[in-house]
Amino acid sequence: MTKGITRELIVTAALELLDDQGIDGLTVRALASRLDVRAPALYWHVRNKQELLDEMATEVMRRVTAAFAAVQPGAGWHDDLTAYARVLRAEYLRHRDGARVFSGTRITEPDVVRMKEPLFERWTASGWKPADADDAVDVVTAFVVGFVIEEQERRQAAETDPTRYSAAQRDAWLGEGASLVKEAGHLQDDGDQRFERHLDIVLAGLAARLGG
Repeated sequence: MTKGITRELIVTAALELLDDQGIDGLTVRALASRLDVRAPALYWHVRNKQELLDEMATEVMRRVTAAFAAVQPGAGWHDDLTAYARVLRAEYLRHRDGARVFSGTRITEPDVVRMKEPLFERWTASGWKPADADDAVDVVTAFVVGFVIEEQERRQAAETDPTRYSAAQRDAWLGEGASLVKEAGHLQDDGDQRFERHLDIVLAGLAARLGG
């Protein structure tokens, strides 16, 4: 084992590398170079890139847990899930390709998973089944992951080509007619406003499905 190299140091360096190079540039070899060690030295701590991603996602969710714990408890599941979704999105946006890192990962710290227990206790006390509570968290998490992946991809693409999402060019490309499609395309509310609107739709669907 290389002296001075810890799992925490590896994860910190990996998140920095992610910000610099994106997820496609995040490799064990590149990470080893950043830490000025040989790649085999990292395998004492993470056996492969998937384990590295698991640890990175766990660190992000550890921050989500801490940030969510600092939020004043809401009046019910709707407030709880709204706060969770906002905190989750904020943490993903802290890092380039932050949401892509989370996809398909497995949390490696039990306390991060246990953070759901107080929520489940409150929600089941109001009539939900544990499976309902778990589904609700999964649905909101999936929504945030998908939303932020698209949000970050569009932002990065627009930085390369500022005209890529031009509403005027899209109108010209569509040609005559399609006035409603064109009107909707001029909303220009990417970001917080769109996120909140879409989140409301998701939560309304949960309310209709589960009641309350």
